[in-house]
Amino acid sequence: MLDELDRGLVHALHVDGRAPFARIAAVLGTSTQTVTRRYQRLRADAGLRVVGLLDPHRADRHRWIVRLTAATGTAPELAAALARRPDTSWVRLTSGGTEIAAIVDTAPGLDGASAHSLLLRDIPRTASITAVSAHYILHTYLGGPTTWRGLTAALTDDQERELRPPAPTAPPPEPVPLTDVDRRLLAVLLRDGRAGYAELAAATGRSAATVARRLAELRGTGALFFDLELDDTKLGVTTQALLWLSVPPARLDEVATELAGHDELAVVAATTGRTNLMASALCPTPAALHHYLTRRLAFDAITAIETAPVLRTLKAAGPVR
Repeated sequence: MLDELDRGLVHALHVDGRAPFARIAAVLGTSTQTVTRRYQRLRADAGLRVVGLLDPHRADRHRWIVRLTAATGTAPELAAALARRPDTSWVRLTSGGTEIAAIVDTAPGLDGASAHSLLLRDIPRTASITAVSAHYILHTYLGGPTTWRGLTAALTDDQERELRPPAPTAPPPEPVPLTDVDRRLLAVLLRDGRAGYAELAAATGRSAATVARRLAELRGTGALFFDLELDDTKLGVTTQALLWLSVPPARLDEVATELAGHDELAVVAATTGRTNLMASALCPTPAALHHYLTRRLAFDAITAIETAPVLRTLKAAGPVR
């Protein structure tokens, strides 16, 4: 379990994943050496990683959540294959180990390729796959740049202000176009969001000053943000579930906005498909999840709920290590 200093460091890195350790140490009231040691220990023992990610609503990306159902015993191998793909994230085994849920990011192309066609073309052609569905993520109410509150409960408002980078500008009228240099830059940041400017310069073939300016531009538009990966069990989470909700369209925004304020949820997103709202729940125990479903989630506007327990996360936001 994380102690108070660990939680403060995790919270600080969520506020600014690239904040210098010296600044974080000053905010936490400790030494730079101590913060550096804690960071290295959390990387080794708790899977901590800062990752640079594109906001699909501001960058030129389409985001889908894909569900695959497979015959018993075959899903783990298929999930591992999906986790190795560069366009997937948050690959999870759910529902007793027979279902896989994954996020797939696609760039609009001349052929209008979608996650559905990509997966049908690329996944192993095997009779063990009994169902595939792809749901376009229309709007994210919680998740991405805004994270689960379990990661951001250690610092005061004043401490956050000392660390917070300049806020992104208003969304640009058009998605931010990405160059080949940008893609090389983002590939490094996806593996390690704290990579130094020298490493970024070497990967892109540009000077450190040019890389620093471009990184600041991408952050300034909100196209690039930094997130954290962390073993949730270190925060007391033992029970996770994906929730697929049906809400009348006229009430969707109202319900989703309310759910985005729930401490039990890490993601709330409007999607296409048979259900139109998806959420990710993190709870300390199965009893706590039951309490949430029967008490906190008892909205009259929610006409149906499908609960898919998460058994294992094979891939989070960044590439498989």
